[in-house]
Amino acid sequence: MARYNAPFEIHVHGQVALRADVTPDNLQDALKPLWKYVGAKSLAAASGSFYEDEPGIKFDAQEHLLQMCWTVEGDDDFRQALDELCMNLNDVAQSGAAIEVTFYDTEFDDEDEEDATDNESRDDFVMLFVGPDPASIMQVQRDLLVQDVVNMMERHFDGAELGGVVAAIDHLFSQRFDDLVNSLQLGKPPRGSGGGGSGGMGHGGGRKPRHLH
Repeated sequence: MARYNAPFEIHVHGQVALRADVTPDNLQDALKPLWKYVGAKSLAAASGSFYEDEPGIKFDAQEHLLQMCWTVEGDDDFRQALDELCMNLNDVAQSGAAIEVTFYDTEFDDEDEEDATDNESRDDFVMLFVGPDPASIMQVQRDLLVQDVVNMMERHFDGAELGGVVAAIDHLFSQRFDDLVNSLQLGKPPRGSGGGGSGGMGHGGGRKPRHLH
């Protein structure tokens, strides 16, 4: 359903390995926050993206894989749908996975170049993490952090010199997991800071390219 004057185009991107016993009906229930948000009556009715060149929401039954490259028009209230989505996907995921969500400021796009230089866009980027348990979620977070840090530091150091850096990251995540166990919060899997896994886009610091997936 088109949302007139929607302030954002919201792009959801990622893939989630699903348990072998997950059926299309199970997945429809898990993704209800998304298709309900667009006013559809089923997942099939909402699976197509706002942009025709994007595959949308796909379920590979043979590989037990959920694939999302899907754009919808919306507002900040979409964040609530994302919270519900993550909780639902935790129940059907086979392993940890990361989901990227990008909010593109459509009003900023509509401004002319002179006005745009005086105003910052409200673009935002959120990284969400889902999984069957806290350990699998933290493993995905750890792997992404190691990849980012190593890629950045390899501009200045040889990869063989970075073993200590990776070990330090592993220690931090081990301590976080131990703290989680000790605080008896295993029933609340972490999904990044603030529960939503916000990664911070950096407003006004250059916009993320659209739909380059």
